[in-house]
Amino acid sequence: MAQPTQSSVSAIRSMTGFARREAALPAGTLVWEVRTVNHRYLEVGLRLPEDFRALESEARALIATQVRRGKLDATLQFRPAAPGKVTLELNEPLLTALTAQARVLADRIGGSVNAMDLLRWPGVVREPERETAPLQLAAMTLLKDALQALGAHRDSEGARTASMIGERSERLLELVAEVAARLPEVRERIRVKLNERLAQFVATDTHRERFEQELVLALQKLDVDEELDRLRSHVTEVQRSLAGNEPAGRRLDFLMQEFNREANTLSSKSQDAATTRAAVEMKVLIEQMREQVQNVE
Repeated sequence: MAQPTQSSVSAIRSMTGFARREAALPAGTLVWEVRTVNHRYLEVGLRLPEDFRALESEARALIATQVRRGKLDATLQFRPAAPGKVTLELNEPLLTALTAQARVLADRIGGSVNAMDLLRWPGVVREPERETAPLQLAAMTLLKDALQALGAHRDSEGARTASMIGERSERLLELVAEVAARLPEVRERIRVKLNERLAQFVATDTHRERFEQELVLALQKLDVDEELDRLRSHVTEVQRSLAGNEPAGRRLDFLMQEFNREANTLSSKSQDAATTRAAVEMKVLIEQMREQVQNVE
């Protein structure tokens, strides 16, 4: 069985990844951090500053075009630039009303109006409103860049996973070939054993019925051709999935279950120590592949 090419191996994508992207703007610095772990479906968690809350729907839609499966957490940080010249705005209507009321109160109880007390009143002093539209556009552009970096990370991890799965599936084929090569010897040994039993069970119908039962049981255990054929077929499907362009995690997970079923059946039918050892090694390989497949998108 030919190994997948490097380009086809990279079609397998890991569900684990991390990316961080930063952009310095005149108004401040934007930072996206995006991380993913394995999950049955796509689950997105977003943390956005107050000025960027309006981006949530658009950000989720963009993420869905780049990530098929996995639990994704994306955090946006915004650090405003230090102002070169401090400018403050006064809420003139509010300040006028407060001043008038303060003077009335001062005349009634005696005293004077403290300007600093008026300025501390909520809403009297405010910073100039920041233009959020350019910042939001820059944040979405930066998110797209972060998702591309995340995809590259996941692709790199996926390529290593695909290589490992490919190597173990090839070893699985070698073990199938070893078991198949031993079948004639195993069958001949059992045939000799059955002939010896037949020599012991001469004459009576009772003995003959018992022998026939043992013969049927032995023949059932000898018939492992179907299991070996299915194992070969499953390896072919694994290699096809590794070489495909679509997310293969769920299909590979199903194939691991089928692998395990056939290896268990082969082990239960084994009439030979070498075959049993091969079946055990198959199970180890299948479990190693299954663990890796859990993280494939």
